[in-house]
Amino acid sequence: MRSRMKRIEHYMQHPEEVQRKWLHQLIQKGKYTEWGQKHHYSSIKTYSDFIQKVPIQNYETLQPYIHKMMNGEKDILWNGKIEWFSKSSGTTSEKSKFIPVSWQHHKQCLMKGCTDTLSIYYANHSKANIFQGKGIVMGGAWQHFPPYPQTKTGDVSALMLNHMPSIAKYFYSPDMKTALMSEWESKIERMAQITSKENITNLGGVPTWTIVLFRKILEITGKKNILEVWPQLELYIHGGVSFTPYKEQFQQFLPSEKVQFLEIYNASEGYFSVQLEKDKEDMLLLLDNGVFYEFIPSSEWEKENPKAIPLEDVEVGKNYAIVISTNSGLWRYSPGDTVKFTSKYPFTLKITGRTKHFINAFGEEVIVENTDKALALTCATTGAIVREYTVAPIYIKGENKGGHEWLIEFEKHPTNLESFNELLDQNLQQLNSDYEAKRYKNLALSRLKIQVLPEGTFHKWLKEKGKYGGQNKIPRLVNHRNFLEDILTLTK
Repeated sequence: MRSRMKRIEHYMQHPEEVQRKWLHQLIQKGKYTEWGQKHHYSSIKTYSDFIQKVPIQNYETLQPYIHKMMNGEKDILWNGKIEWFSKSSGTTSEKSKFIPVSWQHHKQCLMKGCTDTLSIYYANHSKANIFQGKGIVMGGAWQHFPPYPQTKTGDVSALMLNHMPSIAKYFYSPDMKTALMSEWESKIERMAQITSKENITNLGGVPTWTIVLFRKILEITGKKNILEVWPQLELYIHGGVSFTPYKEQFQQFLPSEKVQFLEIYNASEGYFSVQLEKDKEDMLLLLDNGVFYEFIPSSEWEKENPKAIPLEDVEVGKNYAIVISTNSGLWRYSPGDTVKFTSKYPFTLKITGRTKHFINAFGEEVIVENTDKALALTCATTGAIVREYTVAPIYIKGENKGGHEWLIEFEKHPTNLESFNELLDQNLQQLNSDYEAKRYKNLALSRLKIQVLPEGTFHKWLKEKGKYGGQNKIPRLVNHRNFLEDILTLTK
Protein backbone atom coordinates (compact mmCIF):
# COMPACT_ATOMS: atom_id res chain seq x y z
CA MET A 1 0.00 0.00 0.00
CA ARG A 2 2.92 2.36 0.66
CA SER A 3 4.23 1.49 -2.79
CA ARG A 4 0.85 2.18 -4.37
CA MET A 5 0.58 5.47 -2.47
CA LYS A 6 3.74 6.65 -4.21
CA ARG A 7 2.06 6.01 -7.59
CA ILE A 8 -1.01 7.92 -6.42
CA GLU A 9 1.13 10.86 -5.34
CA HIS A 10 2.84 10.79 -8.75
CA TYR A 11 -0.38 11.26 -10.73
CA MET A 12 -1.60 13.86 -8.23
CA GLN A 13 1.46 15.91 -9.22
CA HIS A 14 1.62 14.94 -12.94
CA PRO A 15 -1.99 14.33 -14.05
CA GLU A 16 -1.64 15.31 -17.72
CA GLU A 17 1.36 13.02 -18.21
CA VAL A 18 -0.46 10.01 -16.77
CA GLN A 19 -3.66 10.71 -18.71
CA ARG A 20 -1.78 11.12 -22.02
CA LYS A 21 -0.11 7.76 -21.40
CA TRP A 22 -3.48 6.07 -20.93
CA LEU A 23 -5.02 7.69 -24.02
CA HIS A 24 -2.08 6.43 -26.10
CA GLN A 25 -2.35 2.91 -24.66
CA LEU A 26 -6.12 2.75 -25.21
CA ILE A 27 -5.81 3.90 -28.84
CA GLN A 28 -3.05 1.35 -29.54
CA LYS A 29 -5.11 -1.48 -28.01
CA GLY A 30 -8.27 -0.48 -29.83
CA LYS A 31 -7.03 0.15 -33.34
CA TYR A 32 -7.51 -3.45 -34.57
CA THR A 33 -11.09 -3.73 -33.30
CA GLU A 34 -14.16 -3.22 -35.45
CA TRP A 35 -14.70 0.14 -33.75
CA GLY A 36 -11.06 1.19 -34.11
CA GLN A 37 -10.97 0.41 -37.81
CA LYS A 38 -14.24 2.24 -38.44
CA HIS A 39 -12.89 5.37 -36.71
CA HIS A 40 -9.38 5.14 -38.20
CA TYR A 41 -7.51 4.67 -34.91
CA SER A 42 -4.30 3.90 -36.83
CA SER A 43 -4.14 7.56 -37.88
CA ILE A 44 -4.78 9.01 -34.40
CA LYS A 45 -1.60 10.59 -33.02
CA THR A 46 -2.94 13.33 -30.73
CA TYR A 47 -5.90 14.22 -28.53
CA SER A 48 -7.10 16.58 -31.29
CA ASP A 49 -7.12 13.66 -33.75
CA PHE A 50 -9.07 11.59 -31.24
CA ILE A 51 -11.91 14.08 -30.73
CA GLN A 52 -12.16 14.78 -34.45
CA LYS A 53 -12.57 11.12 -35.38
CA VAL A 54 -14.69 9.94 -32.42
CA PRO A 55 -17.87 11.83 -31.42
CA ILE A 56 -19.34 11.71 -27.90
CA GLN A 57 -21.22 8.44 -27.37
CA ASN A 58 -24.14 7.31 -25.24
CA TYR A 59 -25.52 3.85 -24.55
CA GLU A 60 -27.85 3.91 -27.54
CA THR A 61 -25.00 4.56 -30.00
CA LEU A 62 -22.82 1.78 -28.52
CA GLN A 63 -25.64 -0.71 -27.96
CA PRO A 64 -25.37 -2.49 -31.37
CA TYR A 65 -21.67 -3.16 -30.70
CA ILE A 66 -22.36 -4.30 -27.12
CA HIS A 67 -25.09 -6.63 -28.38
CA LYS A 68 -22.55 -8.31 -30.68
CA MET A 69 -20.11 -8.71 -27.79
CA MET A 70 -22.77 -10.24 -25.54
CA ASN A 71 -23.48 -12.80 -28.25
CA GLY A 72 -19.87 -13.95 -28.29
CA GLU A 73 -18.32 -11.89 -31.09
CA LYS A 74 -14.73 -10.78 -30.46
CA ASP A 75 -12.65 -7.70 -31.33
CA ILE A 76 -15.69 -5.41 -31.46
CA LEU A 77 -15.11 -2.50 -29.04
CA TRP A 78 -12.11 -4.05 -27.30
CA ASN A 79 -9.57 -6.78 -28.05
CA GLY A 80 -10.71 -10.37 -27.76
CA LYS A 81 -13.96 -11.75 -26.39
CA ILE A 82 -15.60 -10.14 -23.35
CA GLU A 83 -17.72 -12.45 -21.21
CA TRP A 84 -18.64 -10.14 -18.28
CA PHE A 85 -21.15 -7.31 -18.46
CA SER A 86 -22.16 -5.16 -15.50
CA LYS A 87 -25.87 -4.41 -15.45
CA SER A 88 -26.29 -0.70 -14.92
CA SER A 89 -28.90 0.34 -12.38
CA GLY A 90 -28.12 4.04 -12.19
CA THR A 91 -31.83 4.64 -12.73
CA THR A 92 -34.95 2.63 -11.98
CA SER A 93 -36.21 2.72 -15.56
CA GLU A 94 -37.44 -0.50 -17.16
CA LYS A 95 -34.55 -0.59 -19.62
CA SER A 96 -31.27 -2.06 -18.34
CA LYS A 97 -27.86 -1.19 -19.69
CA PHE A 98 -25.11 -3.79 -20.02
CA ILE A 99 -21.57 -2.44 -19.67
CA PRO A 100 -18.67 -4.57 -20.97
CA VAL A 101 -16.02 -5.50 -18.39
CA SER A 102 -12.79 -6.85 -19.86
CA TRP A 103 -10.22 -8.73 -17.78
CA GLN A 104 -7.87 -5.72 -18.12
CA HIS A 105 -10.58 -3.39 -16.81
CA HIS A 106 -11.33 -5.67 -13.89
CA LYS A 107 -7.67 -5.79 -12.91
CA GLN A 108 -6.48 -2.25 -13.79
CA CYS A 109 -9.59 -0.30 -12.82
CA LEU A 110 -11.90 -2.17 -10.44
CA MET A 111 -9.33 -4.06 -8.36
CA LYS A 112 -6.83 -1.22 -8.52
CA GLY A 113 -9.58 1.12 -7.30
CA CYS A 114 -10.04 -1.09 -4.23
CA THR A 115 -6.28 -1.04 -3.58
CA ASP A 116 -6.16 2.75 -4.00
CA THR A 117 -9.06 3.14 -1.55
CA LEU A 118 -7.34 1.12 1.16
CA SER A 119 -3.96 2.76 0.43
CA ILE A 120 -5.46 6.22 0.96
CA TYR A 121 -7.33 5.04 4.06
CA TYR A 122 -4.16 3.64 5.64
CA ALA A 123 -2.19 6.76 4.67
CA ASN A 124 -4.73 8.82 6.65
CA HIS A 125 -5.10 6.35 9.56
CA SER A 126 -1.77 4.95 10.68
CA LYS A 127 -3.43 2.88 13.44
CA ALA A 128 -6.03 1.25 11.17
CA ASN A 129 -6.73 -2.42 11.92
CA ILE A 130 -9.27 -3.56 9.34
CA PHE A 131 -7.25 -6.72 8.61
CA GLN A 132 -7.66 -7.83 12.23
CA GLY A 133 -11.17 -8.95 11.30
CA LYS A 134 -13.41 -9.37 8.27
CA GLY A 135 -15.26 -7.12 5.84
CA ILE A 136 -18.69 -7.14 4.23
CA VAL A 137 -19.60 -5.90 0.76
CA MET A 138 -23.30 -5.54 -0.04
CA GLY A 139 -23.04 -7.07 -3.51
CA GLY A 140 -25.62 -8.13 -6.06
CA ALA A 141 -25.92 -11.30 -8.15
CA TRP A 142 -24.83 -12.76 -11.50
CA GLN A 143 -26.75 -14.68 -14.11
CA HIS A 144 -26.10 -16.18 -17.55
CA PHE A 145 -27.24 -14.31 -20.65
CA PRO A 146 -29.89 -16.68 -22.16
CA PRO A 147 -29.06 -16.17 -25.88
CA TYR A 148 -25.36 -16.87 -25.21
CA PRO A 149 -24.83 -18.58 -21.81
CA GLN A 150 -21.05 -18.04 -21.78
CA THR A 151 -21.83 -14.36 -21.19
CA LYS A 152 -22.59 -13.39 -17.59
CA THR A 153 -24.44 -10.26 -16.46
CA GLY A 154 -25.08 -8.65 -13.09
CA ASP A 155 -24.11 -5.91 -10.64
CA VAL A 156 -20.52 -4.70 -10.86
CA SER A 157 -20.26 -5.43 -7.12
CA ALA A 158 -21.08 -9.09 -7.82
CA LEU A 159 -18.37 -9.25 -10.49
CA MET A 160 -15.82 -7.83 -8.09
CA LEU A 161 -16.83 -10.29 -5.35
CA ASN A 162 -16.83 -13.27 -7.69
CA HIS A 163 -13.35 -12.49 -9.00
CA MET A 164 -11.66 -11.06 -5.91
CA PRO A 165 -8.13 -12.34 -5.22
CA SER A 166 -7.98 -15.53 -3.16
CA ILE A 167 -6.21 -13.82 -0.28
CA ALA A 168 -9.01 -11.23 -0.03
CA LYS A 169 -11.63 -13.97 0.45
CA TYR A 170 -9.93 -14.86 3.75
CA PHE A 171 -10.93 -11.42 5.05
CA TYR A 172 -14.51 -11.49 3.70
CA SER A 173 -17.84 -12.53 5.21
CA PRO A 174 -20.24 -14.20 4.48
CA ASP A 175 -19.41 -17.08 2.12
CA MET A 176 -19.57 -16.43 -1.65
CA LYS A 177 -22.72 -18.52 -2.11
CA THR A 178 -24.59 -16.26 0.30
CA ALA A 179 -23.00 -13.05 -0.97
CA LEU A 180 -24.10 -13.78 -4.56
CA MET A 181 -27.66 -14.87 -3.82
CA SER A 182 -30.19 -13.16 -6.09
CA GLU A 183 -33.25 -13.22 -3.78
CA TRP A 184 -32.62 -10.25 -1.51
CA GLU A 185 -34.94 -10.95 1.42
CA SER A 186 -33.48 -14.42 1.96
CA LYS A 187 -29.99 -13.04 1.32
CA ILE A 188 -30.32 -10.30 3.97
CA GLU A 189 -31.64 -12.83 6.51
CA ARG A 190 -28.76 -15.23 5.84
CA MET A 191 -26.12 -12.47 5.80
CA ALA A 192 -27.40 -11.18 9.14
CA GLN A 193 -27.34 -14.64 10.72
CA ILE A 194 -23.76 -15.31 9.57
CA THR A 195 -22.08 -11.92 9.96
CA SER A 196 -23.59 -11.11 13.36
CA LYS A 197 -21.33 -13.85 14.76
CA GLU A 198 -18.16 -12.53 13.02
CA ASN A 199 -15.63 -9.87 14.01
CA ILE A 200 -16.50 -7.31 11.33
CA THR A 201 -14.07 -4.39 11.05
CA ASN A 202 -15.24 -2.83 7.77
CA LEU A 203 -18.13 -2.88 5.36
CA GLY A 204 -19.16 -1.30 2.09
CA GLY A 205 -22.29 -0.87 0.02
CA VAL A 206 -25.14 1.40 -1.01
CA PRO A 207 -26.58 3.04 2.18
CA THR A 208 -30.15 1.90 1.51
CA TRP A 209 -29.38 -1.82 1.60
CA THR A 210 -26.78 -1.50 4.36
CA ILE A 211 -29.50 -0.04 6.60
CA VAL A 212 -31.76 -3.01 5.78
CA LEU A 213 -28.97 -5.37 6.91
CA PHE A 214 -28.39 -3.34 10.09
CA ARG A 215 -32.07 -3.53 11.05
CA LYS A 216 -32.17 -7.29 10.49
CA ILE A 217 -29.03 -7.80 12.62
CA LEU A 218 -30.47 -5.75 15.49
CA GLU A 219 -33.72 -7.71 15.22
CA ILE A 220 -31.83 -11.02 15.45
CA THR A 221 -29.43 -10.04 18.22
CA GLY A 222 -31.64 -7.77 20.30
CA LYS A 223 -28.78 -5.23 20.56
CA LYS A 224 -29.34 -1.46 20.63
CA ASN A 225 -26.83 -0.51 17.96
CA ILE A 226 -24.42 -2.16 15.52
CA LEU A 227 -21.30 -1.42 17.59
CA GLU A 228 -22.69 -3.70 20.30
CA VAL A 229 -22.57 -6.47 17.66
CA TRP A 230 -19.30 -5.44 15.99
CA PRO A 231 -17.24 -3.49 18.57
CA GLN A 232 -14.15 -3.46 16.28
CA LEU A 233 -15.95 -1.89 13.31
CA GLU A 234 -13.92 1.11 12.12
CA LEU A 235 -14.75 1.79 8.46
CA TYR A 236 -17.85 2.13 6.29
CA ILE A 237 -17.22 2.65 2.55
CA HIS A 238 -20.21 4.05 0.70
CA GLY A 239 -21.09 5.26 -2.78
CA GLY A 240 -23.75 5.16 -5.46
CA VAL A 241 -25.92 7.86 -3.87
CA SER A 242 -25.28 10.93 -1.75
CA PHE A 243 -24.61 10.01 1.88
CA THR A 244 -26.05 13.29 3.19
CA PRO A 245 -29.67 12.08 3.71
CA TYR A 246 -28.45 8.92 5.47
CA LYS A 247 -25.77 10.34 7.74
CA GLU A 248 -27.92 10.80 10.83
CA GLN A 249 -29.35 7.29 10.54
CA PHE A 250 -25.84 5.81 10.35
CA GLN A 251 -24.70 7.80 13.37
CA GLN A 252 -27.51 6.18 15.35
CA PHE A 253 -26.53 2.71 14.16
CA LEU A 254 -22.80 3.49 14.71
CA PRO A 255 -22.65 5.88 17.71
CA SER A 256 -18.88 6.37 17.90
CA GLU A 257 -16.46 8.84 16.40
CA LYS A 258 -13.97 6.02 15.82
CA VAL A 259 -16.03 4.76 12.86
CA GLN A 260 -14.82 6.41 9.67
CA PHE A 261 -17.07 7.06 6.66
CA LEU A 262 -15.28 6.93 3.32
CA GLU A 263 -16.97 7.87 0.03
CA ILE A 264 -16.08 6.28 -3.30
CA TYR A 265 -17.32 6.69 -6.86
CA ASN A 266 -17.53 3.11 -8.14
CA ALA A 267 -20.02 2.96 -11.02
CA SER A 268 -20.99 0.17 -13.39
CA GLU A 269 -18.59 1.76 -15.87
CA GLY A 270 -15.56 1.90 -13.57
CA TYR A 271 -13.94 2.81 -10.24
CA PHE A 272 -13.37 6.55 -10.66
CA SER A 273 -12.64 8.31 -7.37
CA VAL A 274 -12.15 7.99 -3.62
CA GLN A 275 -12.33 10.41 -0.70
CA LEU A 276 -8.84 11.82 -0.21
CA GLU A 277 -8.98 13.30 3.30
CA LYS A 278 -11.04 12.11 6.25
CA ASP A 279 -12.41 15.56 7.12
CA LYS A 280 -13.27 16.59 3.56
CA GLU A 281 -16.08 15.16 1.44
CA ASP A 282 -14.43 15.71 -1.96
CA MET A 283 -12.86 12.76 -3.77
CA LEU A 284 -9.60 12.29 -5.65
CA LEU A 285 -10.04 11.42 -9.33
CA LEU A 286 -8.15 8.15 -9.96
CA LEU A 287 -6.07 8.91 -13.05
CA ASP A 288 -3.95 5.75 -13.37
CA ASN A 289 -6.65 3.13 -13.75
CA GLY A 290 -7.23 2.39 -17.43
CA VAL A 291 -9.56 5.34 -17.99
CA PHE A 292 -9.10 8.54 -20.02
CA TYR A 293 -11.37 11.33 -18.77
CA GLU A 294 -13.10 14.25 -20.47
CA PHE A 295 -15.85 16.58 -19.26
CA ILE A 296 -18.89 18.20 -20.88
CA PRO A 297 -19.78 21.71 -19.53
CA SER A 298 -23.42 22.13 -18.46
CA SER A 299 -24.02 24.55 -21.35
CA GLU A 300 -23.45 21.63 -23.76
CA TRP A 301 -25.64 18.98 -22.10
CA GLU A 302 -28.76 19.53 -24.20
CA LYS A 303 -26.95 19.86 -27.52
CA GLU A 304 -27.16 17.16 -30.16
CA ASN A 305 -23.36 17.07 -30.55
CA PRO A 306 -21.93 18.25 -27.24
CA LYS A 307 -18.29 19.28 -26.95
CA ALA A 308 -16.09 17.95 -24.16
CA ILE A 309 -12.90 19.38 -22.68
CA PRO A 310 -9.81 17.56 -21.33
CA LEU A 311 -9.01 17.35 -17.63
CA GLU A 312 -6.56 20.27 -17.59
CA ASP A 313 -9.22 22.69 -18.90
CA VAL A 314 -11.86 22.14 -16.20
CA GLU A 315 -12.72 24.97 -13.80
CA VAL A 316 -13.29 24.64 -10.07
CA GLY A 317 -16.91 25.10 -9.00
CA LYS A 318 -18.57 24.36 -12.35
CA ASN A 319 -20.82 21.40 -13.19
CA TYR A 320 -19.64 18.89 -15.78
CA ALA A 321 -20.94 15.63 -17.20
CA ILE A 322 -18.19 13.03 -17.10
CA VAL A 323 -16.98 11.34 -20.33
CA ILE A 324 -14.81 8.21 -20.27
CA SER A 325 -12.76 6.06 -22.63
CA THR A 326 -11.90 2.75 -20.94
CA ASN A 327 -9.99 -0.48 -21.36
CA SER A 328 -13.33 -2.23 -21.80
CA GLY A 329 -14.13 -0.45 -25.06
CA LEU A 330 -16.28 2.44 -23.89
CA TRP A 331 -15.11 5.21 -26.25
CA ARG A 332 -15.88 8.83 -25.33
CA TYR A 333 -18.87 7.46 -23.45
CA SER A 334 -21.08 9.65 -21.25
CA PRO A 335 -22.62 7.59 -18.40
CA GLY A 336 -24.77 10.56 -17.37
CA ASP A 337 -23.13 11.39 -14.02
CA THR A 338 -22.37 15.03 -13.20
CA VAL A 339 -19.49 16.30 -11.06
CA LYS A 340 -18.11 19.55 -9.71
CA PHE A 341 -14.36 20.01 -9.19
CA THR A 342 -13.27 21.34 -5.82
CA SER A 343 -9.55 21.65 -6.65
CA LYS A 344 -6.92 21.13 -9.35
CA TYR A 345 -3.50 19.57 -8.72
CA PRO A 346 -4.69 17.35 -7.22
CA PHE A 347 -7.97 16.99 -9.08
CA THR A 348 -10.70 16.48 -6.50
CA LEU A 349 -14.43 16.50 -7.11
CA LYS A 350 -17.92 15.94 -5.76
CA ILE A 351 -20.74 14.09 -7.49
CA THR A 352 -23.62 16.51 -8.06
CA GLY A 353 -26.16 14.21 -9.73
CA ARG A 354 -27.00 13.03 -13.21
CA THR A 355 -27.71 14.86 -16.44
CA LYS A 356 -31.21 13.38 -16.37
CA HIS A 357 -31.75 13.68 -12.60
CA PHE A 358 -32.72 17.30 -12.11
CA ILE A 359 -35.83 19.46 -12.16
CA ASN A 360 -35.93 22.32 -14.60
CA ALA A 361 -39.63 22.45 -15.47
CA PHE A 362 -39.81 26.19 -14.78
CA GLY A 363 -36.19 27.33 -15.21
CA GLU A 364 -35.30 26.60 -11.58
CA GLU A 365 -32.43 24.18 -12.39
CA VAL A 366 -32.58 22.25 -9.12
CA ILE A 367 -30.03 19.42 -8.84
CA VAL A 368 -29.65 16.55 -6.36
CA GLU A 369 -26.86 18.35 -4.49
CA ASN A 370 -29.37 21.13 -3.67
CA THR A 371 -32.16 18.86 -2.42
CA ASP A 372 -29.84 16.60 -0.40
CA LYS A 373 -28.32 19.56 1.40
CA ALA A 374 -31.64 21.35 1.96
CA LEU A 375 -33.08 18.18 3.47
CA ALA A 376 -30.03 17.66 5.70
CA LEU A 377 -30.23 21.24 7.01
CA THR A 378 -33.96 20.89 7.68
CA CYS A 379 -33.54 17.58 9.50
CA ALA A 380 -30.70 19.00 11.61
CA THR A 381 -32.97 21.84 12.76
CA THR A 382 -36.14 19.83 13.35
CA GLY A 383 -34.68 16.53 14.58
CA ALA A 384 -36.44 14.57 11.85
CA ILE A 385 -34.74 11.68 10.01
CA VAL A 386 -35.53 10.83 6.39
CA ARG A 387 -35.25 7.29 5.01
CA GLU A 388 -35.88 7.97 1.31
CA TYR A 389 -37.33 10.69 -0.90
CA THR A 390 -38.08 11.61 -4.49
CA VAL A 391 -39.14 14.91 -6.09
CA ALA A 392 -41.05 15.73 -9.27
CA PRO A 393 -42.62 18.88 -10.75
CA ILE A 394 -46.24 19.93 -10.27
CA TYR A 395 -47.26 21.26 -13.67
CA ILE A 396 -49.14 24.51 -14.13
CA LYS A 397 -52.83 23.80 -14.61
CA GLY A 398 -55.42 26.52 -15.16
CA GLU A 399 -54.89 29.28 -12.61
CA ASN A 400 -52.75 27.08 -10.36
CA LYS A 401 -49.02 27.81 -10.27
CA GLY A 402 -46.37 25.17 -10.75
CA GLY A 403 -44.21 23.76 -7.98
CA HIS A 404 -42.39 20.70 -6.66
CA GLU A 405 -43.93 17.65 -5.03
CA TRP A 406 -41.83 15.68 -2.53
CA LEU A 407 -42.58 12.10 -1.50
CA ILE A 408 -40.81 11.39 1.79
CA GLU A 409 -40.54 8.28 3.93
CA PHE A 410 -39.45 9.24 7.45
CA GLU A 411 -37.42 7.23 9.94
CA LYS A 412 -38.34 9.83 12.56
CA HIS A 413 -41.24 12.12 11.76
CA PRO A 414 -41.03 15.88 12.40
CA THR A 415 -43.20 17.11 15.27
CA ASN A 416 -44.76 19.67 12.94
CA LEU A 417 -44.93 18.76 9.24
CA GLU A 418 -46.07 22.25 8.23
CA SER A 419 -43.01 23.85 9.86
CA PHE A 420 -40.78 21.20 8.29
CA ASN A 421 -42.32 21.94 4.88
CA GLU A 422 -41.79 25.70 5.23
CA LEU A 423 -38.19 25.34 6.43
CA LEU A 424 -37.30 22.89 3.66
CA ASP A 425 -38.57 25.36 1.07
CA GLN A 426 -36.58 28.20 2.65
CA ASN A 427 -33.39 26.13 2.77
CA LEU A 428 -33.78 25.16 -0.89
CA GLN A 429 -34.15 28.84 -1.81
CA GLN A 430 -30.93 29.68 0.06
CA LEU A 431 -29.05 26.95 -1.82
CA ASN A 432 -30.38 27.66 -5.32
CA SER A 433 -30.79 31.24 -6.55
CA ASP A 434 -32.83 30.17 -9.60
CA TYR A 435 -35.36 28.42 -7.37
CA GLU A 436 -35.36 31.44 -5.06
CA ALA A 437 -36.10 33.77 -7.99
CA LYS A 438 -39.02 31.61 -9.14
CA ARG A 439 -40.38 31.46 -5.59
CA TYR A 440 -40.18 35.24 -5.04
CA LYS A 441 -43.54 36.27 -3.56
CA ASN A 442 -45.03 33.06 -5.03
CA LEU A 443 -45.10 34.76 -8.42
CA ALA A 444 -43.90 31.82 -10.53
CA LEU A 445 -43.77 28.79 -8.21
CA SER A 446 -45.81 27.82 -5.18
CA ARG A 447 -44.15 26.48 -2.06
CA LEU A 448 -43.06 22.86 -2.33
CA LYS A 449 -45.59 20.22 -1.29
CA ILE A 450 -44.73 17.18 0.88
CA GLN A 451 -46.56 13.86 0.89
CA VAL A 452 -45.53 11.48 3.68
CA LEU A 453 -45.41 7.84 2.55
CA PRO A 454 -46.10 4.77 4.72
CA GLU A 455 -43.05 2.82 5.87
CA GLY A 456 -41.69 0.48 3.18
CA THR A 457 -43.39 2.15 0.19
CA PHE A 458 -40.18 2.84 -1.73
CA HIS A 459 -38.88 -0.70 -1.22
CA LYS A 460 -42.26 -2.09 -2.30
CA TRP A 461 -42.06 -0.01 -5.49
CA LEU A 462 -38.52 -1.22 -6.26
CA LYS A 463 -39.63 -4.80 -5.74
CA GLU A 464 -42.57 -4.40 -8.14
CA LYS A 465 -40.16 -3.01 -10.74
CA GLY A 466 -37.81 -5.97 -10.31
CA LYS A 467 -35.15 -3.58 -8.98
CA TYR A 468 -34.90 -4.78 -5.38
CA GLY A 469 -31.43 -4.98 -3.84
CA GLY A 470 -27.94 -4.58 -5.25
CA GLN A 471 -27.06 -1.16 -6.57
CA ASN A 472 -30.65 -0.20 -7.37
CA LYS A 473 -31.71 3.11 -5.91
CA ILE A 474 -34.57 5.59 -5.75
CA PRO A 475 -34.47 8.37 -8.38
CA ARG A 476 -34.10 11.54 -6.33
CA LEU A 477 -35.13 14.12 -8.96
CA VAL A 478 -36.90 13.65 -12.26
CA ASN A 479 -38.22 16.23 -14.69
CA HIS A 480 -41.50 14.33 -15.15
CA ARG A 481 -44.17 12.77 -12.90
CA ASN A 482 -44.09 9.16 -14.15
CA PHE A 483 -42.19 7.67 -11.18
CA LEU A 484 -44.05 9.79 -8.63
CA GLU A 485 -47.50 8.83 -9.91
CA ASP A 486 -46.42 5.20 -10.04
CA ILE A 487 -45.29 5.28 -6.41
CA LEU A 488 -48.47 7.03 -5.27
CA THR A 489 -50.64 4.27 -6.75
CA LEU A 490 -49.13 1.89 -4.15
CA THR A 491 -50.50 4.03 -1.32
CA LYS A 492 -54.09 4.04 -2.58
